[in-house]
Amino acid sequence: RHRPDNLIWVMPAEEVMIRFTTTVAVSLLAVLATSCGSDTDVAAATGCFEDPGLSAVQASNDDLSGTSITLITHDSFFVSEGLLDSFTETTGIEVTQVAAGDAGQLVTSAVLTAGNPAADVMFGVDNTFMCRALEADVFLPYESTVGPIVDGLTVDPLSRLTPIDYGDVCVNYWKDELPGDVPTSLADLADPANTGQFVTENPETSSPGFAFLLATIAEYGEDGWEQYWADLVDNDVEVTAGWNDAYYASFTAGGGPRSIVTSYASSPPAEFLFADPPVDAPPTDVLTASCYRQVEYAGILNGTEHPAAAAQLIDFMLSPTFQNDIPLNMFVYPVNADAELPQAFVDFTATVDAPLSIDPETIEANRDDWTRRWNDVVFG
Repeated sequence: RHRPDNLIWVMPAEEVMIRFTTTVAVSLLAVLATSCGSDTDVAAATGCFEDPGLSAVQASNDDLSGTSITLITHDSFFVSEGLLDSFTETTGIEVTQVAAGDAGQLVTSAVLTAGNPAADVMFGVDNTFMCRALEADVFLPYESTVGPIVDGLTVDPLSRLTPIDYGDVCVNYWKDELPGDVPTSLADLADPANTGQFVTENPETSSPGFAFLLATIAEYGEDGWEQYWADLVDNDVEVTAGWNDAYYASFTAGGGPRSIVTSYASSPPAEFLFADPPVDAPPTDVLTASCYRQVEYAGILNGTEHPAAAAQLIDFMLSPTFQNDIPLNMFVYPVNADAELPQAFVDFTATVDAPLSIDPETIEANRDDWTRRWNDVVFG
């Protein structure tokens, strides 16, 4: 539905949909993929935000023309052609961008090479993986003065990671295909009225799937989330390996039988912008009570030979030039409060005033235990 025959969507790293047609070049749109939310009763780890004694990088206005640096990113990083070239034109600093897998693979490789990095700046560490990197001293402190930055996104007091974008993983529903009332809470997904309607992704293989698991833990706490998932299983929840299978196979958007799916707050604007034929409004909407906030960060890698040039790239990524490019290329929100949003985002993105959240230290301490227990409940 809403896809021409020559249009295929794939999602290689769980944060990005790639739109291929037989007549046009590839375009990307990411539908992603530290604020108030429900508390959990699990014990947090300690040490993630303690000062390891690394020297902070200082901002510099020195002429660094001729310097070459490497920006390593997850596979879902996508910006307009020529955007990084504009940084080079302004500063004289050459930037090579290298993709290195999904966010988890990115952090794992960074931990293994901490102090002797293969790049100078890393983008794509999110709030579910940040403590793993910080505990390994992967990043140097650097406090950029470019802004203003949206409140609540900067969580490391030492500024080793700088927020670049954010988005909310949320339950979406196809408005005209719901069997009953519009869902207004996570509990509604386990209501018998919605039997066989919900599809979500495996938290061990999917970024939005893991975010939804965290949302349920934040909402129901350590004593209640497993029973909630047992109720979902009893209500015939479907679990897919990744977002693409969920959204464009099982969900109504791909002609599937299920009207409720784990996706993103920015999915309705994407449905509107890429509808063929065009529509006046998106056919989907968002269950805001289900939303879990994801924040993506960039940092200067400990061991870089070009810290001043790396700092200038961080500043550029916070500038309006870069931030204004984010929404329609990665379908997430810019962190610079002065950035401009496309009208489709203004009109059709649900306002999430109180996204669910769990602090990064708690996630790092409990990730493996939570996914193991989730497997026991869902798959026996």
